[in-house]
Amino acid sequence: MRLFNRIWSRTASYIILLAFTAFFVVPVIWLLFAPFKTDHNLVFQNPFALGSLGNLFHAAHVMFTFEDYALLNWLKNSAIYSFGGIVIALICSIPAGYGLAHTQFIGRRTLLGVTLFVMIMPATALVLPLFLEANAVHAVGTPLAVILPFSFFPFGVYLAYIFYSSSVPKDLLAAARIDGCNEWDVFRRIALPLARPIIALVTFFAFVANWNNFFLPFVMLPNSTNYPLPIGLQDLLSATPAFNPGQGGQVPIYRPELAIATIVAMAPVMIVFLFAQRSLVSGLLAGATKE
Repeated sequence: MRLFNRIWSRTASYIILLAFTAFFVVPVIWLLFAPFKTDHNLVFQNPFALGSLGNLFHAAHVMFTFEDYALLNWLKNSAIYSFGGIVIALICSIPAGYGLAHTQFIGRRTLLGVTLFVMIMPATALVLPLFLEANAVHAVGTPLAVILPFSFFPFGVYLAYIFYSSSVPKDLLAAARIDGCNEWDVFRRIALPLARPIIALVTFFAFVANWNNFFLPFVMLPNSTNYPLPIGLQDLLSATPAFNPGQGGQVPIYRPELAIATIVAMAPVMIVFLFAQRSLVSGLLAGATKE
């Protein structure tokens, strides 16, 4: 009886895991097959039926030449906003986490508490004050209105704080000070090289958050030429007859073209994840044990 219950429990677990896997994998497979079909075939035929390379080339040509290569322009904007925000986020987050972990100063606990509070606060709640500040300095509609808020990454500060407080012994830093290093040299020569795993982790999370951010650029950028990809995908729906029958005057974009644009938007995150898997695992485990 016990053996039967064990087999049944394991079988049920496998069924649940397969169901969740299918829930996430099947839409991705459909998305990869979609550009190889015409819009009619995509709607009325088997969703996993094979298409043709001719349909793929036609859909890609229409999508990439849409409105004077708007997709490539949105891709460029997303790269500028994301990487610009990442650079400033790393410059701010790693030293801030180190300072909170290994420096004693008045207001340290308060500053750490504020960081944690902002980290759990919904990002949409900060959009209005950020817009008012950007408007006050006449930055609305410029790349800085998106890059500067992207660079404030409290989750990165918290990750760096956890890493430095749990994985970098204070005795190691004290030994460097005894050898004559000042605080800047201690951070630059000892703390920063040891933080490579957490730097990779902060970079990945910041990149994903910045690349997929929709609401902040939507509020800050009134001109479509400055749109990043997430807003560009929304803008494409206005040129799709299936979603906007009254789109007259524009070159129609159908479901295969939308599928190509979605794949282009997903590809950078997937590529970064594939090449950074080892560093991500090292970063996730960096603060799991205490020396």
